[in-house]
Amino acid sequence: MSVQTDVTDNALARQSSIFAVVSLAGIAGAAGVGLAAVAAHRIESPALATAATMLMIHAVGVLGLAAIAQRAASTGVWLSIAALMLIAVSLFSGDIALNTVAGRHIFPMAAPIGGSTLIVSWVAVAILAAVSSVKTRR
Repeated sequence: MSVQTDVTDNALARQSSIFAVVSLAGIAGAAGVGLAAVAAHRIESPALATAATMLMIHAVGVLGLAAIAQRAASTGVWLSIAALMLIAVSLFSGDIALNTVAGRHIFPMAAPIGGSTLIVSWVAVAILAAVSSVKTRR
């Protein structure tokens, strides 16, 4: 294999990873809209509405991270944070939705773990952005 082929393969893998994250963000956003509809028309629940809002907000946040990842030198780190955010919001919102609809949890403390992980993911975004900014100035 030539160096050019390796570079092309790496670029294709990078693009595939970005599009995978964007696809998952689309699913999270759609789930948020669906939950919002259920909260508005079927089950009046502030908790369910919160779960819907969190899904939609974080889906957009992940889209932003994917856009940054496309241009950043550290694509994998940005995408890892985006994936962590998607997992966390799915856990948080999924547990709230399950508890609202079925009266049970995914596992004990699932929503608090998901919520705490969301906070960690946003702190990671702030740290990575600050580090990237310092590296860019050099």
